[in-house]
Amino acid sequence: MAGCSALEEAASPSPAGDGKPPASALASAGAGGGRAAGAATTLPGVPGEQQARRELAGLRVAAQGSMAGYSRARFPHWVEQGESCNTRERVLERDGANVRRDEECRAVSGRWVSVYDDEAFTDASDLDIDHTVPLANAWRSGAADWTQERRRAFANDLARPQLLAVSAASNRSKGDQGPEAWQPPARTCWCPYARSWTTVKAAYDLTVTEAERDMLTEMLDTCTP
Repeated sequence: MAGCSALEEAASPSPAGDGKPPASALASAGAGGGRAAGAATTLPGVPGEQQARRELAGLRVAAQGSMAGYSRARFPHWVEQGESCNTRERVLERDGANVRRDEECRAVSGRWVSVYDDEAFTDASDLDIDHTVPLANAWRSGAADWTQERRRAFANDLARPQLLAVSAASNRSKGDQGPEAWQPPARTCWCPYARSWTTVKAAYDLTVTEAERDMLTEMLDTCTP
């Protein structure tokens, strides 16, 4: 699956953890829109395999918590990110090629490849912005106890591999499931997906279940040396 190169950047997240995009994520976008056609899409903050294994070993194992009190409104998302752009538009710009936006920062043209199913799109309305660790999963693994501000930062985190433009169909197939229940259909995506998932959970001190940890280990075992 060619699109899995989108998950492969190995870089450290911003130590500030403020949810702002790293300079490299937007440097080539400019005022007119996105990257040149064919440019590689990468996510910020994807760790290497060994770092991901260390982070996974450090995660606390616990049963999933209750969904009591959960709603997506508890995670304010697609917030303002400057230049009249919200988080969704920033991700569309970062993940697309030749993205052009209007004066309200809406993506009006471009080309995107959904890494989960390798489908190509030219209409931004066909894309969802996936939270690598879904909001409901985060709620069950520790976010229920967070402040609203921390949940806001989590839902709009552009400094880590937490947000990705994918097909609406693949995002809805995944839902709020963890890796123990849903994996990218192509095994070639398992390694970078597990690295991304693990580092997000580690950054936010979220728990994992035994089944989740075991599946993440299996997915990391697909990484090539």
